[in-house]
Amino acid sequence: MTSFRTEVDSIGSINLPVDCLHGIQTERARQNFPITGVPLAHFPSLVIALAQVKSAAARANADLDAIDAHKAQAIIDVCAEIIAGQHHDHFVVDMIQGGAGTSTNMNANEVIANLALQKLGHAPGDYAHLHPNDDVNHGQSTNDVYPTAIRLAVLAKIAPLAEALAGLRAAFDERATAFADIPKVGRTQLQDAVPMSLGMEFASFAVTINEDIDRIGEVGRLLTEINLGGTAIGTRVNAEIGYDVKAVRYLAELSGFDVKQASNLIEASSDLGGFVTFSGILKRVAVKLSKICNDLRLLSSGPRAGFGEIILPAVQAGSSIMPGKVNPVIPEVVNQVCYQVIGNDLTVTMAAEAGQLQLNAMEPAVAYNLLESLHIMTNAVNVLTEKCVSGIQADEARCAALLDNSLVLATALAPHLGYDAAARIAKEALATGRSIREVATEKGGLSAQALDAILSPAAMLKQGDTDV
Repeated sequence: MTSFRTEVDSIGSINLPVDCLHGIQTERARQNFPITGVPLAHFPSLVIALAQVKSAAARANADLDAIDAHKAQAIIDVCAEIIAGQHHDHFVVDMIQGGAGTSTNMNANEVIANLALQKLGHAPGDYAHLHPNDDVNHGQSTNDVYPTAIRLAVLAKIAPLAEALAGLRAAFDERATAFADIPKVGRTQLQDAVPMSLGMEFASFAVTINEDIDRIGEVGRLLTEINLGGTAIGTRVNAEIGYDVKAVRYLAELSGFDVKQASNLIEASSDLGGFVTFSGILKRVAVKLSKICNDLRLLSSGPRAGFGEIILPAVQAGSSIMPGKVNPVIPEVVNQVCYQVIGNDLTVTMAAEAGQLQLNAMEPAVAYNLLESLHIMTNAVNVLTEKCVSGIQADEARCAALLDNSLVLATALAPHLGYDAAARIAKEALATGRSIREVATEKGGLSAQALDAILSPAAMLKQGDTDV
């Protein structure tokens, strides 16, 4: 039979398995918030960030003799294990929770306290020897611990996303070079417009991705301003003099990020503007990625009754009833990820706006949605690169046939015949079903040799040679 220990708080008592590493406040939250089914442990960067904050606090408190040195060292040792990836399964509170993150903070406090108690030779729950609030949380409040940890967790996920985007950019660049000499129809508003090369099209994808790699890092730096040391609402209540400076310095060393204390801790404890701005850049990336995936799906449509200018790698059968059908499933899944990220941005915006007075109680929604966006977008970009873009092939014959049969060649005639004459040729070609070349040969007054020179791919694409 399982043995139990009883823990008591101001509300009452709860029985927990004797070796359970979380305590009564975590258990209440676990029971109160069966919301998403996604626990803190699902986002290791957040668990690690919480441990970094608690370790920095313990170091600062030890320096100031605010807590016993042996207790501080036990806390520091446990936090090092958590930072290294251990004990994460004990962070069980749901990501979406009431209480402005208090349940998350207490889950960390209780797990760290119980692990530290074991290191000191005591049983979990024997808080007379080391207490979750009095020791692990000394000089802290959820008001400063939680938003600081969220910032660190987000900062830790920026580099993987930037690396994934750099890989996608490189894949588009490589395909742009491979497709540089393949002329095709350029389109505006889904209508034939002017000649271009397939390489130009893919180079534009690379450029638009590259624009946001640096932007993500730049906007991310807004999150290095933290309110650690402000305790409740930024007043520094219950923290020793000098604790905040030491804690922030230790946190910078532990996290590797150049974090700095906000100039106004009360403002920093309630304002989530940095999160809104960062969520906005993720939305911008999502919008661009989704547009690119729309283009890839359209360019590969068919394969015979659509555009069919490119061939996406076949990764799975496309139908349970239509034999041989292959769908553009990789761009499709990336589209859906982008929709989720765009929706998450709205949630972050509304949660940030919902703050009242000196604290924003909706921070858990911000944490969940930002970390989910970073997680799924990074995965989606890697999948798009590896399972789609790197293996895209061009159907040169199809590109040439569409270009030769299109009306876009009339644009190349305009400088030689004038706009009106070129328009008449385009109109007649459309009405009769003949090609621009055929009608222009008959009615353009140009020799066949001159017409061939004007309508050659090299002549039509000369303005774009340096762009590919």
